[in-house]
Amino acid sequence: MTERFGGYQNEIYLQGLGGAVPPFTTDPTKLEDSARELMDPGPFGYVAGAAGSGATARANRAAFDRWRIVPRMLAEATDRDLSTTVLGTPMPAPVALAPVGVQSIVHPDAERATARAAAALGLPFVLSTAASSTIEEVAAAGGDGPRWFQLYWPTDPDVCASILDRAKQAGYTALVVTLDTWTLAWRPVDLDQGYLPFLRGEGVAIPFSDPVFRATLDAPPEDDPGTAILRWLFMVTGTDRNWDALPFLREHWDGPIVLKGIQHPDDARRAVDAGMDGVVVSNHGGRQVDGGVAALDALPEVVAAVGDRIEVLFDSGVRTGADVLKALALGARAVLLGRPYVYGLAHGGEDGVRHVLRAVLADLDLTMGLSGQRSVAGLTPAVLTRSAG
Repeated sequence: MTERFGGYQNEIYLQGLGGAVPPFTTDPTKLEDSARELMDPGPFGYVAGAAGSGATARANRAAFDRWRIVPRMLAEATDRDLSTTVLGTPMPAPVALAPVGVQSIVHPDAERATARAAAALGLPFVLSTAASSTIEEVAAAGGDGPRWFQLYWPTDPDVCASILDRAKQAGYTALVVTLDTWTLAWRPVDLDQGYLPFLRGEGVAIPFSDPVFRATLDAPPEDDPGTAILRWLFMVTGTDRNWDALPFLREHWDGPIVLKGIQHPDDARRAVDAGMDGVVVSNHGGRQVDGGVAALDALPEVVAAVGDRIEVLFDSGVRTGADVLKALALGARAVLLGRPYVYGLAHGGEDGVRHVLRAVLADLDLTMGLSGQRSVAGLTPAVLTRSAG
């Protein structure tokens, strides 16, 4: 048995005897709206928005609603084991914090606060290349907590190699390579406000602190930030690679490599053939292709395509512990949680992130028990039924 995460429920009720209530809502359906009240319109729209009409983001949630948990009784589920190992990282629960960039637009402590919250719970934090804090600052903030690094792949190979080397030196153990955002989608929420945080100097801490990138500039970014920002954006957007580019990553990263954004089983098979260690079934939370397949709908076919040859992770649309259970039952090894923890960051920095994470883990733990499931390792599609419509 691992930590009984459901104990957070009792903690809240007991504190209520003294008149205390949680710092903000425990209801995932209210979390986004409560964050909206705290954030400026530009930053909120950037976090909450989606591509085009928002059809893919809505489809992500609808897909979860189509799958229903079938509880089993008298299953001796008093004690649950949520622990697992993913990409060589022991985890107390199958949840990691997804790479979300520009967290400074949400809270001044940005990724440092998120790293501290993740480390306190023993969950991996995936640091985005588009972070507001440097690789080294976030590593220091996270201490001994597990950490992975997400790559937006620069076209300059020397800059890319330098960033990867910094991540290795700072103790990031797995590399998550985002494939679905080589250019930005049409995002009306951001366009209507004329808001792109990178052009305003947000989310560029990693390149601006990189000696190889700085050497490509005629003037330091502190003296000419506009030119440096554009140089960086041209390096990480506008170029779509092919499968033949992947050996470069293996040459410069000796730990696990995961391809994020996989939605077709043939792409998953190619990841296996390319010697990758895992894939993340993801549509970037509906932020890239409007009218795209729901990530949860893509998950079973990807799992079937790769079998046990590589690890399959999942994100996009996850809001509750029940959502986590469903993704695991459909074959995901672990789930990456994104927007919910960012809304927690908006509410209260490190403490806000920790509250959201504890709430999701408590929900997962309790839902496991009430469904008669004693271990995440035992979850299979038989736990679920697919409703009509």
